[in-house]
Amino acid sequence: MEVKKQVWLAVFLIQIIYAGYFLLTKLAFDVGMNTFIFVFYRQAAATLFVGTFAFFLEWKSAPPLSVSIFLKIFMLSLLGITMSLEFNGVALLETTASLGAATTNTLPVITFFLAVLFRMEKVKLNTSPEIMKMGGIILCISGVLIIAFYNGPFLKLISHPMNLSKPHVEIPCNNKTWIKGVFLMLLSNFTWSLWMILQGIVLKSYPSKLLLTAQQCFFSTIQSFIVAIIFSRDPSEWRLGFNFRLLSVLYSGVVVTGVTYYLQSWVIEKKGPVFLATTTPVILVFTIILSVAVLGEGLSLGRVLGEILIIGGLYFVLWGKMKEEKRSMGEILPNGDAEKVNGQEGKQQKVLDANAITPTTQFDASRSSRRVHG
Repeated sequence: MEVKKQVWLAVFLIQIIYAGYFLLTKLAFDVGMNTFIFVFYRQAAATLFVGTFAFFLEWKSAPPLSVSIFLKIFMLSLLGITMSLEFNGVALLETTASLGAATTNTLPVITFFLAVLFRMEKVKLNTSPEIMKMGGIILCISGVLIIAFYNGPFLKLISHPMNLSKPHVEIPCNNKTWIKGVFLMLLSNFTWSLWMILQGIVLKSYPSKLLLTAQQCFFSTIQSFIVAIIFSRDPSEWRLGFNFRLLSVLYSGVVVTGVTYYLQSWVIEKKGPVFLATTTPVILVFTIILSVAVLGEGLSLGRVLGEILIIGGLYFVLWGKMKEEKRSMGEILPNGDAEKVNGQEGKQQKVLDANAITPTTQFDASRSSRRVHG
């Protein structure tokens, strides 16, 4: 039970941190910061922060780093961090912070698909949990399509006097920039989901989570620097002042990349990649509140409907996942009579052996040995 509470606390902190990330990053882009340079500075700050802790805490006990593992970590950094952040930066520049948080909730759809592809999940539509998960995926896809192609009337929201960004502009859903931004967000989430899957695989051969995070940040710094040099060679764009640019870089690099990547690695190890992906709706709630209050963003009816469908789909997937886990532990059977069966078996066991292990001990043992693979 203690580990379960720690997992939920870590998940909650991850989502709160990401809500702040969308807000501060959007502010930095609105005041003119180059997206590619931002990613480089962010990863450089993360490398210094995480690398320092990794050196003092895990360097002596680090597992051997073979050529094969080295290449896996390099590719993991390229696909799941560098590419994801680059796509996300360009998309966030052309859309809104709340949209970035909303499309992040498509992670369960993509992660579930990849988990099936990597044989970490099995699809059997003859059971209620699988039907629930597939229904949730359909709802998520419907929500994304509504957000991308339908606006509807804009809701009249009162802008907060702390509006620090440029005035809100209502972008029509048929605007090519908006549509491109939505699908770049989805592409970013695809590479992020791929990172979640591959992270779980790499952790089996290289279980040092802090060092793994530091190495990914280091490789991503090099990769993002090359991208930034290619797309931005104006020296003035590389300067950082004491403003939102510096604040967003430090927050994203130290708190988001440094802290949450480590927390994500830990949660993935404990509960699997799909569980982490299905806990993202909290990001949307906090991001909408902050973006309306600080950025003065407007919300259209189509966007609200799409976000409701996405969140509904997420909880369908999560509900199906929870029922599936309980069934795998023998708490319930397809006909729903597992509790009666377990109770009868427990009574028979007590009659046969008065010194047998108690049911609580049996449950704890099975739970500690169970591994949930997304």
